[in-house]
Amino acid sequence: MALNHNVQLARSSLLQGGCHRMSCGTRKAANRRLSITYGFHAFSKTGSAGMICRTGARNTVTPTCSRGTPMPTQQSTTEQVSIDPDATLRSIMEGTAGASGEHFFRSLVQYLAVSLHVKASFVAEFDAERTKVQTLAVWVGDQHVPNFDFDIEGTPCKQILTGAIQHFPDDIQQTFPTNSLLKELNARSYLAIPLMDDAGVVVGHLAVIDDEPLDADERELSIFHIFAARATAELIRRQAVRQLDDSRQREHRLRIERQRMEAEVAYLREELRSRSDFSEIVGESDGIWKVLRSIDMVAPTDSTVLIVGETGTGKELVARAIHKNSKRSSGPFVRVNCAALPESLLESELFGHEHGAFTGATQQRTGRFELADGGTIFLDEIGEMPLPAQSRLLRVLQEQELERVGSSQTIRVDTRVLAATNRNLLDMVDEGTFREDLFYRLNVFPIQVPALRERKEDIPTLVRFFLKKLAERLGRQIDTVPSNVLLTLQKYDWPGNVRELENIVERAMILSTGDTLDLPSGIIPVRRQKMKQPVLRSLTDVETEHVRAVLEHTNGVVAGPNGAAKILDMNPNTLRSRMEKLGIIVER
Repeated sequence: MALNHNVQLARSSLLQGGCHRMSCGTRKAANRRLSITYGFHAFSKTGSAGMICRTGARNTVTPTCSRGTPMPTQQSTTEQVSIDPDATLRSIMEGTAGASGEHFFRSLVQYLAVSLHVKASFVAEFDAERTKVQTLAVWVGDQHVPNFDFDIEGTPCKQILTGAIQHFPDDIQQTFPTNSLLKELNARSYLAIPLMDDAGVVVGHLAVIDDEPLDADERELSIFHIFAARATAELIRRQAVRQLDDSRQREHRLRIERQRMEAEVAYLREELRSRSDFSEIVGESDGIWKVLRSIDMVAPTDSTVLIVGETGTGKELVARAIHKNSKRSSGPFVRVNCAALPESLLESELFGHEHGAFTGATQQRTGRFELADGGTIFLDEIGEMPLPAQSRLLRVLQEQELERVGSSQTIRVDTRVLAATNRNLLDMVDEGTFREDLFYRLNVFPIQVPALRERKEDIPTLVRFFLKKLAERLGRQIDTVPSNVLLTLQKYDWPGNVRELENIVERAMILSTGDTLDLPSGIIPVRRQKMKQPVLRSLTDVETEHVRAVLEHTNGVVAGPNGAAKILDMNPNTLRSRMEKLGIIVER
């Protein structure tokens, strides 16, 4: 028979092309323009499978391997034969089983079109706005064509967004007369199934188009459902990979941007140090750079600066840096420690005195404000200044003039005032020990110097700075600082801050015998935790608080088995009398 002859021709061609064995299946294509289809399954020696499709209308046998690559063909004649549905399904499954990504989609549309005897098939995804369609693979006639995108409006694809299968068995161009793709294919029928994710969202669709009427029977729909599920999984996987790639690209861009910003910050910091004298302020932490930036901004002005920080943080270094980088740098820098001078001498020290102004004033004395004329005066520990001196200081700040002790003559001064404190001046204002108006005069531009425990990353830099600074005075050259020594130093909280660190480094240098810094046991003091002092209150206050707490627990009930009197082990009448005495009123 002719059928057997065609099978033999195809079998010979395949065996010559390297196939190891083959099987054959045929079925009838109902309601199709293609009268016959031979379905062959060819297996290579390695076990890979392929499908050979022969259609009577084209009068050819077209072998294709499992990756969609055409095999050699043989001419044959047309015969009417029956077709096995399982063979068609098996052909598509075997043709796409080992594929993924773009190769899977290309294989799918090819096998789907050939098996269902349609002119075209494609798989596509929707964009985020659901207004455009982007094809992932397209098969037209007997070949793949390049992917393309198109607007969803005016196409049968738009109705796929409803989540239902769309079938137009005939005359589809009358339904969508403006669609150019349907015109180019001379389309008459259309069948598509949505691809939905686990949440039921339509992410794409799988479609076939033909230039003949197309009846969708149960067999074809089942094939569509099977491969729509596979295509959905592959599409979701593809989108996940794309999102992962996008995330990696964003991460890469962020990493590059961070490196750029770090380089820019490093440049700005270097620029700041190069044009300003901050040689005595050591550190690279964010806290220190905030201080340096503040110094750089305020130094060129004549504004009053209040430097706040714990003891030993380097407030005087900040004041000197402000002076060195100001227009007064050529003038004097006069430091006054307000805590070191007795109250009786502080005003004389600051403002000067006349001969005979008080007992012991044997000669006229020029005050520190006059000495700082044309320069800067630094008032350290300003919180220790007594109230009378605060009043005179306020006048100097407001009027830039003063009077010596024992004199009524006004002296004008041109002095910039920098002040520093380790105390909370606002709390002192509330306590009445510091003038509020003076606080606001001093607090024009505050600078907070961070404690060393807040910038422990600067400890290695500070240690090397002190080693170099102390080397000449101590006659010791320390070149190596072990990492365990730095780790020990960084674990300590440094209540004495940078000053304490310098003293510890100096002590360690003296005790070190070689060129490596040693940190003997006990060199860092062990501080006992301070016990929190209890708040001492009167017995009446304690009793009142306790009775209120019990009444709150009983919701104001005094008597009874669940009342406050029972808990307090008191007679209810006695408790009421006590509550009246304590001024406790129960609201129920």
